[in-house]
Amino acid sequence: MVLSLVTITFAVEPVSETFGVPLEKAWSVTEAVLKQLGWDVEKADRSIGWITTDSRRVEGEDYGVYAKGTRHRLVIHLKAAGTNRTTLSVERTVFKRERILWMDNDEPIQTTDQSVEKSLLAAIRKSL
Repeated sequence: MVLSLVTITFAVEPVSETFGVPLEKAWSVTEAVLKQLGWDVEKADRSIGWITTDSRRVEGEDYGVYAKGTRHRLVIHLKAAGTNRTTLSVERTVFKRERILWMDNDEPIQTTDQSVEKSLLAAIRKSL
């Protein structure tokens, strides 16, 4: 008898919304809302419309040289969607991190919870 183990992974689509504002306005409001919500920006490139946040701890411990727990980070893509319209897509990556002597070992975790992404878009919508 042959037993086969199959792992099925479901790719969760980014949460997207189109706003009736120009790209520059959407960009500046997005940066301000991220800062207000405590997200630090790791990388931002206006020319391609990408913002990547630093990872934040969801649960676990972080003692500098040693850390173990769950973290998440956001990638926001802003794209002009016509005259005075911008589409924002938010994708959250969740991962387990173990750090020993400044060496990070990250392992992705599959999640279908999109509440963080939706709450960010709601905060941006409210600020526009």
